[in-house]
Amino acid sequence: MENVITEKEIDEKIHHWFLESARVKEELARTQRKNMAKIAAIVIDAIRNGNTIFACGNGGSMCDALHLTEELTGRYKKNRKPLPGLCLGANQGSVSCIGNDFGYDDIFCREVQAFGKKGDVLIGFSTSGNSLNVIKAMGCAKAQGLKTIALLGKDGGKMKGMCDVEIIVPSNESSRIQESHMLIYHSLIELVDDTLFPEGGKHE
Repeated sequence: MENVITEKEIDEKIHHWFLESARVKEELARTQRKNMAKIAAIVIDAIRNGNTIFACGNGGSMCDALHLTEELTGRYKKNRKPLPGLCLGANQGSVSCIGNDFGYDDIFCREVQAFGKKGDVLIGFSTSGNSLNVIKAMGCAKAQGLKTIALLGKDGGKMKGMCDVEIIVPSNESSRIQESHMLIYHSLIELVDDTLFPEGGKHE
């Protein structure tokens, strides 16, 4: 089978993707530093007060929610005590029960209602801002006194303006948005670690 794409075209595509990813991140660095600092302050304050950081999303964004929370309970760069992070929807039994009996839009909301308490934080990932189960989870979280953070893309969708803090990645491509979301939560975890564990070790 002959190649349908030339080596030159492959090179041009790779070059474009890398430059476009860098452009999006540069725009975030220029416009979103204050919001990034606000997010870090909310998360750090919650951890200091013994609260839990929840996260949720669908598909690749679910993987981002898992990635974020495992770096809280596990580690990022420093050896320090585990921090309270929980990915909603990670329990397949719970998801299948709620999805079957109540509907897929409730899979995150009911877990927020079960486990969330005032002072906790919910971080929602949605490249479109229109994921109904994430939107519903944010409403449930606000009703229970949780702080809400949205990591979005495109025009922010229906979630734009509904959370305490939001960062909208300036791209219409899910791949570029998810790459930037990873940079955002890696930066968040590093700020948490540098603030709570400046010398490494345990935070009392």
